[in-house]
Amino acid sequence: MIRYNLICDDAHEFESWFSDSASFEEQARRGLVTCPICGSAKVERAIMAPNVARSDLGPRAQEPAAEPATDAPAPAPSPAPMALMGKQEIAFREMVASLHAHVRENAEHVGERFAEEALKIHHGETEARPIYGEATPDDARMLHEEGVEFLPLPRLPSSGN
Repeated sequence: MIRYNLICDDAHEFESWFSDSASFEEQARRGLVTCPICGSAKVERAIMAPNVARSDLGPRAQEPAAEPATDAPAPAPSPAPMALMGKQEIAFREMVASLHAHVRENAEHVGERFAEEALKIHHGETEARPIYGEATPDDARMLHEEGVEFLPLPRLPSSGN
């Protein structure tokens, strides 16, 4: 990973991480790198000074020296942090969590026996009832071929991310 200091055409400075320089170039070319302050897609890499650690001077030498007091004006305050998710993403996550809660409250959890139980219900071998559980891709393919109606649930927003 590489961190770039970036600047937009309105002179807003910010930073972002990329897997490599080619990744930055490709994303910038496609207009995917935008300024978090004004939204401009006209973004370039700003001049950066490398941060090189020296092991021969010990840990104290790697810390930045205190800056002398000057009469220079204080730097402008940093822009407010930007949310990683917009209103639509937040609403979608809430909807998925609500769906999971509804299924938990209104269906029987059969765990890894989902495919077996769904087939029994489909063939009338057991009572019809709402169920949920886990199924492998092969199980899902088999249920589909048998004509069993089922829907996969999207993962909860907190799982895996």
